[in-house]
Amino acid sequence: MRVEAFVPEPADEPLRARALNRPTGWMEDLDQKRQHVELDGPAPNPFAARSAMDHNRPRLVMNDDTVTVGQGSMGNSAMRDVCITGIGSTVFGRHRDRSIQALAIEAAEAAIMRAGIERRQIGALYLGNFIAGPLTGQEVLAGIVADRLGLSNIPCTKVEGACASGGIAFRHAVLAVQSGMCDAAIAVGVEKMTQVPREDVTNALLCARDNVEDGDSALTFPGLFGRAWKAYEARYGITREEVAAVSIKNKSNGLKNPLAQLGASVTLDTIRQSPMIADPVQLYDCCPVSDGAAAVVVTTRDLARDAPDLAIDVVASVQTRGAPHLAGHPDLSTFEATVCAAQRAYAAAGLTARDLDFVELHDCFSIAEIIDAEDLGIVPRGQGGKWASEGRTAVGGDIAINPSGGLLSKGHPVGATGVGQIYEAVLQLRGMHGNQVRDAGIGLTHNLGGVGVACTVNILRRPDAR
Repeated sequence: MRVEAFVPEPADEPLRARALNRPTGWMEDLDQKRQHVELDGPAPNPFAARSAMDHNRPRLVMNDDTVTVGQGSMGNSAMRDVCITGIGSTVFGRHRDRSIQALAIEAAEAAIMRAGIERRQIGALYLGNFIAGPLTGQEVLAGIVADRLGLSNIPCTKVEGACASGGIAFRHAVLAVQSGMCDAAIAVGVEKMTQVPREDVTNALLCARDNVEDGDSALTFPGLFGRAWKAYEARYGITREEVAAVSIKNKSNGLKNPLAQLGASVTLDTIRQSPMIADPVQLYDCCPVSDGAAAVVVTTRDLARDAPDLAIDVVASVQTRGAPHLAGHPDLSTFEATVCAAQRAYAAAGLTARDLDFVELHDCFSIAEIIDAEDLGIVPRGQGGKWASEGRTAVGGDIAINPSGGLLSKGHPVGATGVGQIYEAVLQLRGMHGNQVRDAGIGLTHNLGGVGVACTVNILRRPDAR
């Protein structure tokens, strides 16, 4: 394995030791282990050229495989194993009489109570939220929530990646523990949306669009996924019945989830007769606006030993960037950010899509589940609709997709969704879910934001799963 760490200038040995959180003299110890420092330039960066100063920074090199921080690599000897211990969630739905802070605190308190650690051991808080500012008038939520939780003077950070905000918060918490920055961290996701007129919600959500490039298009997100539906139909062919099968399945799954907002038994006729939102997307193809919060505590494996519930391993946590504007997507029947995130997650975990027992993916619209499932490599290209209509993505089918009910049934409090998916996956892996997948050992979560500009993919595993 090859590990590269860039060290700030000046590059004297004591400063390098402090920067890497190692004792003075660590380089001599490494020399004794036949490890060495290279001064021959930076590691390859696929995203941007480094500055001239970067080209002279020393690199610590260990063995052969390069671990690139930020690419989602997990499970290597330079990074610690990370587990999920405590989890918590509110019901997703309408909470008109409760503040956004109260929702976040409810979920976080529940997670901390089941984490098996003291509050003082939590070393960082990351809070995923997208539109609290425009819809509630409140920012600095991370610090406010930490204060009300009684956490110490730890770093508290709000992260934003549109609908992927919660997934990004979780990944930051994982990295904080994995890297050794702290031994335990909490990720919280929260949003409050139902207290304002729908027009205000729509305008706030459009902040996830590149408004310099696409603002004049007047395209909303139902319109975007209407275009994606037509692009998919043109490339592969798909019927109204096949797309409706996703909504029927997920609404039914939601009936078994006490946290879901809109579990229901719906028929094809009900979907066909529902209002047209953005042709061909109809009402039952859309996830509902929602309020809610979820939280998870991640720790080292050593700390997880005292947790009252089964600790779940995080074997991959990846974030990628896709095109932020419509012109960057030559083919809307696929999202590159999802494809890349899935490939990197499988590689990091040493698994393939065939190893998965279930998936919680970002079904903001019914057609999105079909596209996402294919992008994740779970379903063959062009077969997503057929698999749904044949029951192959139902619990008990080939691969259970969104046994929680997904966004279509559970609701989509934007900043909370990614963490909520982790919550649902942990329940599955503990064998405690209301819509349990039999013998669930490995699960994947997928969170996509904007027009595909931000994506996270996580793979979780029971410690006894093979």
